[in-house]
Amino acid sequence: MWNGKKKAITFSYDDGVTQDVRLIALFNKYGMKATFNLNSELLGLDGALVRNGKNVTHIKNAPEDVKKIYEGHEVAVHTLTHPFLPDIGDEKEIIRQVEEDRKNLSALVGYEVVGMAYPCGGKNNDDRTARIIKEHTGVKYARALETNGSFSLQENLYRFQGSCYHHAEWDRMHALADEFLERESDEPMLFYIWGHAYEFDIYPERWEAFEAFLKKLSGRSDVFYGTNKECLLG
Repeated sequence: MWNGKKKAITFSYDDGVTQDVRLIALFNKYGMKATFNLNSELLGLDGALVRNGKNVTHIKNAPEDVKKIYEGHEVAVHTLTHPFLPDIGDEKEIIRQVEEDRKNLSALVGYEVVGMAYPCGGKNNDDRTARIIKEHTGVKYARALETNGSFSLQENLYRFQGSCYHHAEWDRMHALADEFLERESDEPMLFYIWGHAYEFDIYPERWEAFEAFLKKLSGRSDVFYGTNKECLLG
């Protein structure tokens, strides 16, 4: 399936924030690959968020730094300005938000960007939006907000669901990791973990805990470590 292996692990992180730099260093240390979903018209902007009563920085990486920061990983679409796509009635605006972001990012990284993660929380995707993206943009897969706790492959890559969301499902992520490593299966198994790098600053101790998590997953001869594109499209 993946270079002759039936198991694969991939990660996906949204927003293109400066915390990605520290996270990428951990991925590189343990031989992991990830996909980072960026809003090209928001690159370089300062910002902050309040999460669980804590202030965390939400500073976007500068456009001129994108290629170097994400080298060896995958950059993907997160729309130009992070709108809630199902609420946009104008089909042309959905296409613009997705396709122009894809073109902008492709120019920054020097290769054709083909992946995507839907922006915003809640029910951030639907069949109509997925159809528009599939029929009118160069995007080949789009990750939804929902997770399914599964390692099974999915037919609809335009409303793809990950296995778990790391900070919202921290304990579940660890349980799934143990199950993934231990299970033997004749069918392909994909462990897909997603989140936002700034969330590690809500619980700073999780930086170290996540490193231990990556160490546990690393170095397996039966596991393929790839970007979303490599794992979903081959």
